[in-house]
Amino acid sequence: MKSIITDDFLLKNPTARHLFHDVAKSLPIIDYHCHLSPELIAKNHVFSDVGELMLAGDHYKWRAIRSFGVAEEQITGGADWREKFRAFATALPYCIGNPLYHWTHLELKRYFDVDEALSADNADEIFDRCSAKMAEGDFSARGLIERSGVEVVCTTDDPLDDLRWHQKIKADGWRVRVLPTFRPDKALNIHKDTFLPYLKQAGVTTYGELLAWLTARVAYFHENGCRLADHGLDFIPFGTGSAEAVFDKVMGGGTATLEETNVFMTAVMLHLAGLYTAHGWCMQIHVGALRNNNTRMFRALGPDTGYDSIAETSVAEPLSRLLDTLETNGALPKTILYSLNPKDNYTLATLMGCFQSDTCRGKLQLGSGWWFNDQRDGMEAQLKALGNLGVLGTFVGMLTDSRSFISYPRHEYFRRILCNLIGEWVEGGEYPADEPMLRSIIEAICYKNAKAYFCF
Repeated sequence: MKSIITDDFLLKNPTARHLFHDVAKSLPIIDYHCHLSPELIAKNHVFSDVGELMLAGDHYKWRAIRSFGVAEEQITGGADWREKFRAFATALPYCIGNPLYHWTHLELKRYFDVDEALSADNADEIFDRCSAKMAEGDFSARGLIERSGVEVVCTTDDPLDDLRWHQKIKADGWRVRVLPTFRPDKALNIHKDTFLPYLKQAGVTTYGELLAWLTARVAYFHENGCRLADHGLDFIPFGTGSAEAVFDKVMGGGTATLEETNVFMTAVMLHLAGLYTAHGWCMQIHVGALRNNNTRMFRALGPDTGYDSIAETSVAEPLSRLLDTLETNGALPKTILYSLNPKDNYTLATLMGCFQSDTCRGKLQLGSGWWFNDQRDGMEAQLKALGNLGVLGTFVGMLTDSRSFISYPRHEYFRRILCNLIGEWVEGGEYPADEPMLRSIIEAICYKNAKAYFCF
């Protein structure tokens, strides 16, 4: 059976086809948020076969295979990569409507020139063909990034990281810039049992030492090319009071109440955001994920293994107060707001419009369709919310948010969806068929806005 991936996949009108093929298709990629391993990039890791390349660490695919009733042994367990690939191939044809079906066939087409639809019937044949192609070379971590047309990669890194792998990549003189992103969640989550062990690792014993350590780490990250911070928040904090008193209580063996947690997290967020502003960084805020829902599997496999879901988190009031405090203090950095819950699209899009500035075009951004919204409906909903309530032409575009080295066709997927949506508006008489303007908008959203916004 032929694959669905044709030249005009998802492009349903002439304007869409023109905008994608003649404008968007060949633009470089700036992957400003991902979870690729800098160590694997530094070592230029060579993947053993297509099973490892396609399935290792990819919890999107793991969730689908589990939902098909496959044993964990064939997903994250000890089964070999061929057996795991077979399990995935068996489940995939049933994933109608799931973006995984599109992503997988884009991956097979772009990296292996496979034109067949993957299934149980051809799993072994396709495994062998892909693995043979990999043996020919250019399927290393760096080779895959280069072949994907990537210009910048921003990984996600803990403040404790010494960044030696980023330093090695830079010293090698590789043409793709691989930059760290500052992710200080463990230093903020005073309500979690990871907090005290983390402080011990950092050598921090007082609240003043914590702020001084974070200040020093931001400076170190900046010296090593970092230009973004990222906060993965269980909720948007806002509270007033003595953060130091809360810190001392927890250090003394006490437990922070929700109100105290808000006080502490707010104070640390305000401190960090001021540092980001001083360094010209962008602050990303991710909210709306309910993590590690399955205790049994969390104990067996740990975090980020496919057991997270969408949360119902209230964002409007606390986020408004947080942003307003920063704005009042002259310390609001460039900020991208993401919510995993699509109900928040309009809330975030209207709230960010209250804090824009002439210091930067699109200073506050509505983040791209993230995680469970990383599909056609989710992307279109985000684009329409921003189009309805903001200035779509200032959007910094797509990211992979992935641990997979062959996830870059997600940028192609986004670009096809973007071009098709704009094509629909043009051909429906909602926007003029102005070739220079349309070209400018597509180039900006797919590449130029991100390059300017992040100062890359």
